[in-house]
Amino acid sequence: MLQNFSEITPEIRALTALCKENYNIDPALYTKFDVKRGLRDINGKGVLTGLTEISEVRSGKEVNGKSVPTDGQLFYRGYNIQDLVSGCIEDSRFGFEETTYLLLFGQLPTKKQLSEFEQLLAGYRSLPPSFVRDVIMKAPSQDMMNTLSRSVLTLYSYDEHPDDISLENVLRQSLQLIAEFPLLSVYGYHAYRHYHCDDSLFIGVPDPNLSTAENILHILRPNGEYSRLEAQVLDIALILHAEHGGGNNSTFTTHVVTSSGTDTYSAIAAALGSLKGPRHGGANVKVAHMFNDMKESISDWNDDDEIRKYLSDLLDKKAFDRSGLIYGMGHAVYSISDPRARIFRRFVERLSAEKNRTEEFNLYAKVEKLAPEVIGQKRNIYKGVSANVDFFSGFAYQLLNLPLELFTPFFAISRISGWCAHRLEELLTGGKIIRPAYKNICPEQTYVPLSRREDPKENSSEKA
Repeated sequence: MLQNFSEITPEIRALTALCKENYNIDPALYTKFDVKRGLRDINGKGVLTGLTEISEVRSGKEVNGKSVPTDGQLFYRGYNIQDLVSGCIEDSRFGFEETTYLLLFGQLPTKKQLSEFEQLLAGYRSLPPSFVRDVIMKAPSQDMMNTLSRSVLTLYSYDEHPDDISLENVLRQSLQLIAEFPLLSVYGYHAYRHYHCDDSLFIGVPDPNLSTAENILHILRPNGEYSRLEAQVLDIALILHAEHGGGNNSTFTTHVVTSSGTDTYSAIAAALGSLKGPRHGGANVKVAHMFNDMKESISDWNDDDEIRKYLSDLLDKKAFDRSGLIYGMGHAVYSISDPRARIFRRFVERLSAEKNRTEEFNLYAKVEKLAPEVIGQKRNIYKGVSANVDFFSGFAYQLLNLPLELFTPFFAISRISGWCAHRLEELLTGGKIIRPAYKNICPEQTYVPLSRREDPKENSSEKA
């Protein structure tokens, strides 16, 4: 019997070699059969697979029949994200709840509707009796996204109507999950810190009079204290991450899984699995790690040449994780600018000043300016490169003293609003199970009875 379930045994290594031998598709075949790898065309533009009214990602405009790159724009239900953020700032209020209402119901709420909606979310901002003790505290994971996924799937068992996919029931489940995500994430982190790091266990109780952003800081910090600017920056981060078109990986996953007719908990858990990936929601963690390495490697943060050298080494796979990437730079759609990064930048600058960390912000600003130049010199790129929202969000979370383990869960706390809106849209307008085509290129084989099968390697060894 295997004693260590995490051990890579010789048998597994041998079978791994077999996988490598028999999973080998010639890249030229993708061109031959005109396969849109990653559901993108040759220019990197996403293949049109559906229609949505929830949000629009815009990166160019048509001029004389040609697409001309412009500053990126993001629209939620037809409203420019810039206007939504500005409206909240001008009114000196938090806006994530209003954003969630807009995404789910397709219109901006009145003052009365918003107040009632905030009260509804506050009422749902709790967990079933003993859930923290029986689920979150048992076998705490070192990865908070896995903790979050497990908690979501377990909530299925606490729901009296988990498989009912009527509009009313799915909306009820969606609102509960939106309200519960901060608790599941933060409580999971506290359990991890207690059992894996010997920290004191602290389980804070949410305040029904606080916004989502305020409650996150309130239950995360043992003293429950935070500044107005801290809560405002986190609220803006939640607004900016709440939705980003139907084609991003986790939202498309939500559509695909929802189209099968499965339950809400399974659909959201699938989206969480997608978001965890470093090519998607986990990118802000990579940015944070990259800058930590950069700060140690560069002696003078004001020396542009030294910064260029480090960025060049990143692209040449000589620095940091040797992936050849500058994390936080570039986007699948945006070229000239990412509107979320553009909006978030000024609030991160203000927060860095409040925290006396302006020097670090200036380093980010220099990399933001120099990285596109270095990438342009060393890479053949088909469109412009600019900082994306992950470039600044990781630094913002560090300024807020938020633990690295919660960076991606905070993304999920925000994006679940968009996921739920898209799940409702798929249920109401989809109609068919999503099933793209894959072309088989494996030739037909002649079946050989087990008694006559020989291992070519063993046979060649015997002859030798």
